[in-house]
Amino acid sequence: MKLHIERDAQQMSVKFAGWITDYIQEVLANQDRFTFVLSGGNTPKILFAELAKSPYKEAIKWEKIHFFWGDERYVPYEDLRNNARMCFEELLNKVPVKAEHIHIMRTDISPEESTEEYEAILRSYFGDAETTFDFVLNGMGDDGHTLSLFPGTAVIHETEKWVTSFFLSIQDMYRITLTAPVVNKAACVAFMAVGENKAKVLKEVLEGESNVDLYPSQIIKPEKGELHWFVDEAAASLLTK
Repeated sequence: MKLHIERDAQQMSVKFAGWITDYIQEVLANQDRFTFVLSGGNTPKILFAELAKSPYKEAIKWEKIHFFWGDERYVPYEDLRNNARMCFEELLNKVPVKAEHIHIMRTDISPEESTEEYEAILRSYFGDAETTFDFVLNGMGDDGHTLSLFPGTAVIHETEKWVTSFFLSIQDMYRITLTAPVVNKAACVAFMAVGENKAKVLKEVLEGESNVDLYPSQIIKPEKGELHWFVDEAAASLLTK
């Protein structure tokens, strides 16, 4: 695991944008496509804003990137809480991505149908390959959740399915999510965490004892890939230096 600490969310996002641009270029030097899992939430917005402007907009070969989502709130695309909507508004509508390379988690069909459809898409992309995605972008909630792997939920321990859906009672909505098995087969996973409100949980996730039911972010550990954490000084304030 490699930890990247920057002064604040803006500086961290600029450094992250440069890092991921270099990584994409490196991967595409050896293959014809790059598979990228997007994250919802507020933290990635600043990163997406950076990637959508110079010099990254011109440096990245957007036509070769295939986009996926880590999870989705089961609300209509028009709903402001919809992760896909945020990603389109902040990034995908601003760069030359091919429409056929964008794979949203659908919310216009039942959660079960959406899950089955997404699982089929991923299996068609990766089959029995040793690795799945080239890059997975994850956030971490104040409660230590990532994707839709919330504390105390059974989905944390899923071992077979790559995609699943369930009703999250504390939010009174269904969630659709990738699971640990498919994410942990990725070539590279990077978390973003910013703000003082993340400091305590970040310390527990990175330096505390393993307790994935309490801190689900701990279960994301790529089997053969890289794991990075991009954080600001406030989020890192309680870490042992």
